[in-house]
Amino acid sequence: MMTHQTLKYEVTDGVALITLNRPKALNAINRMMIQELARVLNQAEEDEAVRVLILTGAEEKAFAAGADITEFQHMNPLEALHSSQVFQALFNRIDHLKKPILAAVNGFCLGAGCELALACDLIFASDRARFGQPEVNLGFIPGGGGTQRLARLIGRARAKELIYTGEMIDAQEAYRIGLANKVFPAPELMTAVQKFAQKVMSKGAVALELAKQVINEGYETDLTSALGLEAQAFALCFGTEDKTEGVSAFLEKRQPQFRGR
Repeated sequence: MMTHQTLKYEVTDGVALITLNRPKALNAINRMMIQELARVLNQAEEDEAVRVLILTGAEEKAFAAGADITEFQHMNPLEALHSSQVFQALFNRIDHLKKPILAAVNGFCLGAGCELALACDLIFASDRARFGQPEVNLGFIPGGGGTQRLARLIGRARAKELIYTGEMIDAQEAYRIGLANKVFPAPELMTAVQKFAQKVMSKGAVALELAKQVINEGYETDLTSALGLEAQAFALCFGTEDKTEGVSAFLEKRQPQFRGR
């Protein structure tokens, strides 16, 4: 089994659990973590036993408190451009992952940590979670997609408020503005997210992959083009075994047994 310095990776009953594991640094994202995340994402996507991914942080203090600022201290503009592109590439990889990926946010979710959560399909938060894009407090702006994904998720005005002030918001406020999908008491977070993952796994894998693709691609284009993407993906479903099984199960009043093909 591959060992990792900055994260833990385990697969149980179809769920790949990725735990950011630098608790002494509040799970801050450094270069090594970026490399290891990229590797386990590839591993999970290629593993047929994995149906859903969950991303969380070690211990209760933090999901990820941001990028590792020690790596920024002597960075010049050209190095900063490369750093931004590396972060964006990783988060784009998560955004375009074929399988659903859920963020279980269990503490500070700030800066690059917030950008990481934004790249996931859904965000579930502990009632102790804190969200924010505090980069302006350090004299720069979000560079891992925060100015773009945050605005697309919660609207430009609310995104500007968070980014301009650099202030943190609590889990309930994150839920109110649409940043978090659900909030759970801290001791119940992982159980709730695992339960949601099991619900998603009971659906057809091909349909889930196509739904994610069409939602993501359609959101970035005009309605007419997006509807065309939906029609094509809808039609593709009708060439799958899962569609045949799903319709048969419905008509026969039984639970479908999807096979992901």
